Amino acid sequence: MAVDVLKALGYRFEPLVVTPERGRLAFFARATGQHDRIYADPAAAKAAGHRDLPVPPTFFFSLELERPDPFGWLTELGVDLRRVLHGGQSFTYHATAHAGDTLTLNTRIVDVTVKKAGALDVLTKRTEVTRAGEPVADAVTVIVVRNPEAGA
Repeated sequence: MAVDVLKALGYRFEPLVVTPERGRLAFFARATGQHDRIYADPAAAKAAGHRDLPVPPTFFFSLELERPDPFGWLTELGVDLRRVLHGGQSFTYHATAHAGDTLTLNTRIVDVTVKKAGALDVLTKRTEVTRAGEPVADAVTVIVVRNPEAGA
């Protein structure tokens, strides 16, 4: 079933407030191949001028998974999760976030594009990450929904 474009663009995500902790940041850094000690050792981070462990690149994507039902928005839009593909992600960084920072994520769907005569719906979701109201990062996620019944 095709995504209802107006419903998707009008979908409202609740703001999400999270506080990354050291252990999780260090684990994520190791899991994603970050070998710089600033991501795992508070002393190395401080020696490099950070107040605590910095948030590793791409970590903001995982913060979205803190929601009680991180993919519930797709279900609410009538998307069959078996037909979802990860289309891409990108990040724009404005400031460095650190362990212990309270971050607020404000998310919205900013675009829905129908392709291949309706066989694909491409949803673009943007998350603005702030700390005390100041921009930290923007994370953009692209989700592709296959609609085989469209028969393109």
